[in-house]
Amino acid sequence: MAARTPYGVAMDVTSPPPQPLDAAPLVRVRDLRLTVPSAAGPVNILRDIDLDIAAGEAVGLVGPSGSGKTSLLMVLAGLERATGGSVVFDGNAMTDLDEDALARVRRDRIGIVFQAFHLMPTMSALENVAIPLELAGQPDAAARATRVLKEVGLGHRLTHLPNQLSGGEQQRVALARAFAAEPALLLADEPTGNLDHATGETVMDLLFALRARNGTTLLLITHDPRLAARCDRQIYMEDGLARPGPPTA
Repeated sequence: MAARTPYGVAMDVTSPPPQPLDAAPLVRVRDLRLTVPSAAGPVNILRDIDLDIAAGEAVGLVGPSGSGKTSLLMVLAGLERATGGSVVFDGNAMTDLDEDALARVRRDRIGIVFQAFHLMPTMSALENVAIPLELAGQPDAAARATRVLKEVGLGHRLTHLPNQLSGGEQQRVALARAFAAEPALLLADEPTGNLDHATGETVMDLLFALRARNGTTLLLITHDPRLAARCDRQIYMEDGLARPGPPTA
């Protein structure tokens, strides 16, 4: 069954078809550890995390501030080096790749949306979406960027700079940039954290619509249990440890 967002993106409100039981997960994490030094001694940010995420699955990652959620996302994206353990994404042993190889995997297969919008301030909305595609060698970068910006309701804002856009519009540009490359995996870190409630709801409707339409695998970090409940399952993190399900009372 399909519905439409306020900006006309058709949203399949059903979950993607289940993967075969013997299908390899898109993301496989084993015994993942991240320890950083401090004046008081080593701090265990991530501890012995095992995690599988199937292709097409949406997973909500919840837990208190400082529990390790963002650190886990950064390790999965290859933006932070783990101390130990392994991460395999789409057949790539992320924990074994050098920085250039990690950058290519992110460019081609991973989209990231942060709480802060991370747009280039001197570039228009269209340029913010198109230039990463051009760097990846996409011959139709401008046309693809225009199409996705129209899908998120910003067809009339293509030439506007970030400081000419509202917070919600900037996050929609960030969504368009993340989805324009058609990533296999979208990592979203509190994407509504800088937005008011109504604007945040609109942005999340768009995110889930684009994710459902493209069959994108999603890992969503959120403090909002209602948003986490929109995912296929939840993982709760506390003190660097992860376990299935929402927090217990």
